[in-house]
Amino acid sequence: MIGLQRALRGIAVPETDQHRAERFNRDMAKREAGNFYWGFISLGYHERMAIYALYNFARQVDDEADTVGIQNLPARLAVHRERISRCVRGDYGDDPILRVLSEAIERYAIPERELQMLVDGVEMDFSRSRYATFEELHAYCNLVASVVGRMCVRIFGFSDPVALARADDLGLALQLTNILRDVREDAVEMKRVYLPQDELQRFGVPEPALAKGEIYPGWSALIAYNVARARKYFETGYEVLRYIPRRPAACVQTMAGIYEELLKKIERDPGLPLHARAALSKTEKLRVVVRSWLSSA
Repeated sequence: MIGLQRALRGIAVPETDQHRAERFNRDMAKREAGNFYWGFISLGYHERMAIYALYNFARQVDDEADTVGIQNLPARLAVHRERISRCVRGDYGDDPILRVLSEAIERYAIPERELQMLVDGVEMDFSRSRYATFEELHAYCNLVASVVGRMCVRIFGFSDPVALARADDLGLALQLTNILRDVREDAVEMKRVYLPQDELQRFGVPEPALAKGEIYPGWSALIAYNVARARKYFETGYEVLRYIPRRPAACVQTMAGIYEELLKKIERDPGLPLHARAALSKTEKLRVVVRSWLSSA
């Protein structure tokens, strides 16, 4: 028997198209997902592959939109909308991302409309660069972040539909943290300002100060106001943990925990977003991972 086992180990097993597609998605997520990947690794195999494919598709649409230029964007977004429709039908061709995503759509009953909302979000990002009020910003965040959290919860499984609403809140919290972290980068490189215009005016912060990195007297109060709002959505968003299984809960706590730590750094140093990008060291991220696993055990 031992001899047979050794002989079998020496036989090369041909790699299937499915295995190649899964490896492609795993490698892309590991390379591109950054903070999120630390949460992905806690998931079971099928959930992890589904999340990889969902993340990779969203990243693919977003990245291409950054490179094709505004004139070519409508045509390219139409291509991605058709990719989604084909994927839902199980027509993925030789596309490794769509192959794995198609399986996830069927396994976890992900609605086509929620995937199409990702494309809507990219379209909105390129059709406007300013938001007059938080209500307008909230609508944008719903398309680029909250709907992603909602689809993740469908993959994780949930015991009560209220989990979907709480996932919306947590996605919003993460996106608001992103906006605070990237204030100057967005203003300089992307020519976009996500902080609501009425709030900049209320706190006496002129928009050009964001790109110049100039700290006005009202800046700290503006940051404190936005940190408090993000923290409110973290608080309600974390309620999703009550409705999802243990391993996905560790994933969610890890991803959200990393972003909460970023928010704390910005709260301690309100000027940080105007001169550097808040980030966690590998050691700090590992602490969040361990804490998340212990709290969900």
